[in-house]
Amino acid sequence: MFERCIPGLRLGAYPERRESPDDWLDRRLRAFAGWLRRQLPESRWQQRRLLRQVNRYATEIGTLTDAELQRLAANLRRQLRYRGFSRRAACAVFALIRETAGRRIEQRHYDEQIMGGWAMLQGRIAEMETGEGKTLTATLPACTAALAGIPVHIVTVNDYLVSRDANNMRPVYEFLGLTVGVITGEMDEAARRRAWAADVVYCTSKQLAFDYLRDRIILRHAPGRLALQCEKLHSSSPRSNRLLMRGLYFAIVDEADSVLIDEAVTPLIISRAGESDSRLARRCADAMTLAAALSETRDFVVNHETREVRLTDAGEERLAAAGHEPDAVWSNRARRSTLVKQALAATHLFQCDRDYLVRDGRIQIIDDFTGRTLEGRTWEQGLHQMIECKENCEVTAPCETVARISYQRFFSRYLQLAGMTGTAQEAGGELQAVYGLKIRRIPTHQPSRLLSGGLCIHATAQHKWQAVLERVRALHAAGRPVLIGTRSVADSDRIGSLLQRARLPHRVLNARQDENEPHIVHMDSNNHPDVILSKNIPSFLTVFRYKYIITRFLYNVFEHVPGY
Repeated sequence: MFERCIPGLRLGAYPERRESPDDWLDRRLRAFAGWLRRQLPESRWQQRRLLRQVNRYATEIGTLTDAELQRLAANLRRQLRYRGFSRRAACAVFALIRETAGRRIEQRHYDEQIMGGWAMLQGRIAEMETGEGKTLTATLPACTAALAGIPVHIVTVNDYLVSRDANNMRPVYEFLGLTVGVITGEMDEAARRRAWAADVVYCTSKQLAFDYLRDRIILRHAPGRLALQCEKLHSSSPRSNRLLMRGLYFAIVDEADSVLIDEAVTPLIISRAGESDSRLARRCADAMTLAAALSETRDFVVNHETREVRLTDAGEERLAAAGHEPDAVWSNRARRSTLVKQALAATHLFQCDRDYLVRDGRIQIIDDFTGRTLEGRTWEQGLHQMIECKENCEVTAPCETVARISYQRFFSRYLQLAGMTGTAQEAGGELQAVYGLKIRRIPTHQPSRLLSGGLCIHATAQHKWQAVLERVRALHAAGRPVLIGTRSVADSDRIGSLLQRARLPHRVLNARQDENEPHIVHMDSNNHPDVILSKNIPSFLTVFRYKYIITRFLYNVFEHVPGY
């Protein structure tokens, strides 16, 4: 199971899975195999056998003292490292973790959480409903792998959850003799290196991937362990001392479908400031002027789904006929078309308060998946400069790409990958085809009492927001808390204004207030019955609850449609 992930000479200096080229047939076969496995019923006999073994061990160790539990943990650590993984040893460790959690944090794993932890230990996606305790469940595979000497990365959606989950679960890890690391955006290089050296590390997908790219820049051609060791003999600053991480061993991804599928092709780029050009601002202004003179449909076509702009033949002719001052850029057809297409994209595809904010005279990108502003991030190929020109900000020098990777390529390099989410079945085929991940559906601890409401369609946005206001007013009068999800910062500000005029207590949480997110969430959940959150805000309220409601609604709709 995990023997291939245990650190050693055979894994090299920086362990990771080497990419193997897949053809079309390989991907189709894997997708079909994943579909076939999902049609087969799960073996309830195997699940009951697993639970019987864990519960039997739990009964035996329930009478042990804390000191005896820690000695048992040391014995199991040696057994896992020298004899390898076995079902019996893993069940004993699960029982130990359950007993430890019950004593240290007063949260004892339910049988359903044991099943979810076992699925992740087997390298699968555990599909668990919202509120079933995925954070606690992740301690089962994480502790088991860490006791065997395998570095574990637990990936969650934002820095707030990283710190919260690590601090809440830290007593369990430390009682078992394991160290816990936390990676957040404000940490310096030395602090990151210390954190990555821990047995279990909590981090976000972005921090994880970017630190990996920084290591790849240092390693360059991926030298072997011997070459890195020899560097220490003749170099005062060997590369092995500058690496942040220890390699890609085992990752547990929270909200796996969002990270592994929704953000799969998102490019992660490390860049450096390029050379400034005094003519850049003038070129951007000229491109924006030309773009404003073009007519949609006749001169260019905008595809909002793929977020692309295509010039027509008529548009190319109009650009060629337009007069420009002597400049090598404008005399080249390809570069001229690229500049104008970026200007058109900045005008027609990117909107202020939805895709970016203007703050202190600078353009700050809003992450489409988390709703946070991406400090220090810029769009590439001149798009960022076009948007700066559009918003009358100072045009900055473009950046040069040093390293880049997508989430799909990055997570495919882990020696062992697992995850957990509440909505995995919809993306089951892609998870199997791309990552080879199977899905294990975990039953709820108690029968679900979730009620899905009907869908209301309004003729205009004004009617829609007025209906939302009336619904909030009724729920507020009944003393029920309300969560409103919106598609953009502007929409959240708009409904906030309506509630303010209606004198309904509320809080608006979007990219403008992302720095105060934890304070607003905690304060409003305790003091105010109505909380307004942008749909993209990466709080546990939105990511888990709102996404689950939408998914279950779509499932109920398409369940009765022929062909689905």
